[in-house]
Amino acid sequence: MIDLRSDTVTKPTPEMRRAMLEAEVGDDVYGEDPTVNHLELRAAQIMGKEAALFVPTGTMGNTIGVKLHTGHGQEVICESKAHIMNYELSMVAWFAGCIVRPVAAAADGILNWDDIRKNVKPLSPHLAPTGLICVENTSNMAGGTVYPLDTLAAIADGAHMLGLKVHMDGARIFNAATACGVPVAQIAAHADTVMFCLSKGLGAPAGSMLAGPRDLIDKGRLLRKRLGGGMRQSGVLAAPGLIALEQMPAKLAADHANAKLLAAGLATIPGINVDAADVQTNIVIIDVGGTGLTPAEISSRAKNRGLLFNGVGPTQMRLVTHYDASQANCEAAIEILRDVLPNS
Repeated sequence: MIDLRSDTVTKPTPEMRRAMLEAEVGDDVYGEDPTVNHLELRAAQIMGKEAALFVPTGTMGNTIGVKLHTGHGQEVICESKAHIMNYELSMVAWFAGCIVRPVAAAADGILNWDDIRKNVKPLSPHLAPTGLICVENTSNMAGGTVYPLDTLAAIADGAHMLGLKVHMDGARIFNAATACGVPVAQIAAHADTVMFCLSKGLGAPAGSMLAGPRDLIDKGRLLRKRLGGGMRQSGVLAAPGLIALEQMPAKLAADHANAKLLAAGLATIPGINVDAADVQTNIVIIDVGGTGLTPAEISSRAKNRGLLFNGVGPTQMRLVTHYDASQANCEAAIEILRDVLPNS
């Protein structure tokens, strides 16, 4: 089965599995798990932040990040397709007591400071004041698009001038760094806190990191406990996370190349609309409106031929490359779709 549903489907490498078996562990709630402590130290160093916190999921990392910067009754500005708004069970409201102020960006999902500034609200008798700006890099549902560094800098500078903080949902920030050709810390520098996933393109079986100022991360550790994230001997998960952090970013360029190959091939199939030039990282969004089939129908047909991928809209579908999906797999996926779609 060729699985292009997400880069979350990656399996831990043999080295990761050995590391899990051999991990030195302790009780992390007491701060005594040496492998977790090492992972948090390395994550902070690589992100260029004072401290980092190991959390079970990216949703928990974003939830804590939002809560650290906001008070109840405030608004959080984000792009209208952002993960924190659409795919995190409204934790901004449920846990942080805030509402999301969605701002529609261009098709590439990239906000600029002018977009944001128009939606910043001051404290008033009638309006919920803005508490935080959240940017998603890469922008998942816009097709893995990457924030230009000057755009991030303008957002950070504008926010800080107004006394606001910036949280980055950097679930795929290493993909962004690979696409930009810069160290990941150069991207993270434009956010006060940044969350990134170890369990997507980096291939760890579980876990994400939240990085930022030490005083905030110390508070975040308490919020993690409130959310049920005190994982005790979690060095068995931190060990593969360390391998993911240190070794796997170098493999992401191959995923990006495979995504471009995939998009270029799919563009030759009648009824599919996609431009390979728009593919920046490892996510390909295609429009299948011209095929006469729904995304659900296409998913079903493809699954019967050994290909998994999902719809993300009335006529949109998403394919995500990763290290378990080889170039040959992507070439086979193109031919499977060519065979199962009518008029192709």
